[in-house]
Amino acid sequence: MPLSRSLSMTSLSGVLPAWEEDELPVEDLLLFEVAWEVTNKVGGIYTVIQTKAKITVDEWGENYYMMGPYFEQNFKTQVEGCEPPNPAIRKAMDALIHNGCQVHFGRWLIEGSPYVILFDIGSAAWNLDRWKGDLWQTCSIGLPYHDREANDSLILGSLIAWFFKEVSWYKPNVIGHFHEWQAGAGLILSRSRKIPMATVFTTHATLLGRYLCAGNADFYNNLDKFNIDKEAGERQIYHRYCLERAAVHCAHVFTTVSQITAVEANHMLHRKPDVVTPNGLNVKKFSAMHEFQNLHSTSKIRIQEFVRGHFYGHLDFNLEKTLFFFIAGRYEFSNKGADIFLESLSRLNYLLRVRNDVTVVVFFIMPAKTNNFNVESLKGQAVRKQLWDTAHTVKEKFGKKLYDALLTGTIPDMNSILDRDDFTIMKRAIYATQRHSLPPVTTHNMLDDSTDPILSNVRRIGLFNSRNDRVKIIFHPEFLSSTSPLLPMDYEDFVRGCNLGVFPSYYEPWGYTPGECTVMGIPSVTTNLSGFGCFMEEHVSDPAAYGIYIVDRRFRSPEESCNQLTQFMFSFCQQSRRQRIIQRNRTERLSDLLDWRYLGRVCFCCTSNK
Repeated sequence: MPLSRSLSMTSLSGVLPAWEEDELPVEDLLLFEVAWEVTNKVGGIYTVIQTKAKITVDEWGENYYMMGPYFEQNFKTQVEGCEPPNPAIRKAMDALIHNGCQVHFGRWLIEGSPYVILFDIGSAAWNLDRWKGDLWQTCSIGLPYHDREANDSLILGSLIAWFFKEVSWYKPNVIGHFHEWQAGAGLILSRSRKIPMATVFTTHATLLGRYLCAGNADFYNNLDKFNIDKEAGERQIYHRYCLERAAVHCAHVFTTVSQITAVEANHMLHRKPDVVTPNGLNVKKFSAMHEFQNLHSTSKIRIQEFVRGHFYGHLDFNLEKTLFFFIAGRYEFSNKGADIFLESLSRLNYLLRVRNDVTVVVFFIMPAKTNNFNVESLKGQAVRKQLWDTAHTVKEKFGKKLYDALLTGTIPDMNSILDRDDFTIMKRAIYATQRHSLPPVTTHNMLDDSTDPILSNVRRIGLFNSRNDRVKIIFHPEFLSSTSPLLPMDYEDFVRGCNLGVFPSYYEPWGYTPGECTVMGIPSVTTNLSGFGCFMEEHVSDPAAYGIYIVDRRFRSPEESCNQLTQFMFSFCQQSRRQRIIQRNRTERLSDLLDWRYLGRVCFCCTSNK
């Protein structure tokens, strides 16, 4: 999806070497991909670079390297140390090491096993004041001492620019692909020092866009009206914004991940992206269609077991007529659309109580500050397990006595098979399931219970998991893990077991969560303000028929968007089991659209054309 723009930086023509106006030679071409999230999971960029690694390694082989910060624990668990295959890289690393800055090399233990070069920020922190001075001399950007993230990004960027300078002595042809403002300092310094290399900068979201949307600004209708410098200054991110904008304007090629973010970047950063590079996923196709349906059933059974424990004493709804919805991601209440989701759930609850016998259990998987698991939640799982063990013990005795009776040709009386002790055990088990309080809304003890946005809105709409509610809410303020004593499932298994993912985001430059649902054959709700939603509107004629429900949050009022979301969810609840199976099959067919094998061509075009 190339957009028209000259790739030459005419505004910097007096600063840049003359050869940069010519085509880049392809012999001995090295590609370096720079991101704060290389081997370091923070957000969605980690997913981008991790999933793209295999096809990039297939294309570039041993000429592809990732660069990022070194964290000892991450290196021990995710990287296998080895020697660099390229002598220029070995010598450049040695130059930094001899000057007291530690650099680590190895293979990242993910699919594709790409090489990684990781820079120890702590070992180079003694240079911070000098490098702050260099940045000020270069582009008049000053970093405050209290912003550790910005200071760390400058140390990383300075080390990377130093590394590229050392590599340049051996005259390889180099492309540097930098992700987000945290990597921007490396690009700015490399360009200012006239290092002979081609540069690409990708923004996955603009800093100011995220802040403005989180503050409930009418962002998309006022893109051309914001005083950018004033807004950044009021939010105390002006120095970060300057780094981001300088990196955008220094790059030979500027890309972003969606058309909606391209429009945003043009207004916020004052440069139109040259290329839109949508994010993809590694799609693993099953040899038979029923295989992913079987995985859905297996995972759903595990979620049902958790629900049995969580709602013990109030399990007066039919689990076979229960649907599981979920929302997941960063805890950005408004940006992720949790506000209109909760309001829509309140309205859905009313519709289901009046017109339907379906129950909906909704999971909020968003990490927040907690101090431990909720005692009631742990007790629920313990009660469920005890009841299961009791039932199995009685079943074993019952089965043996029934078997012996049938061998003699008689149909036994229940009282002759189960003795008084068996009835006592069962009565004790039933008594243990009695509960006088409502099932908890949250699975953990929240540190900010009274001010938490989700819990505050749950109180407002009155969804407390009472018997009359057809919509039940479970807030799990921690990322899922198979080692959890409460809900021992990985995120992927959990998604497979759910019926619908709901992501009504207001600010979502791409949106991996609905994409992950799609490749697993799970229908999802997204919006026309997310990159994923716009991508699907552009490439699929009737997205809803394929399980992609797109809420209009751009041209409708919040009230209208809320009603539309409510109607989508209510219509989904009215589907029969067979209709849901057919829809899951259709959803899974869209996965090829999101495969890096297809979308990766755009990225390769972006780097090779420079």
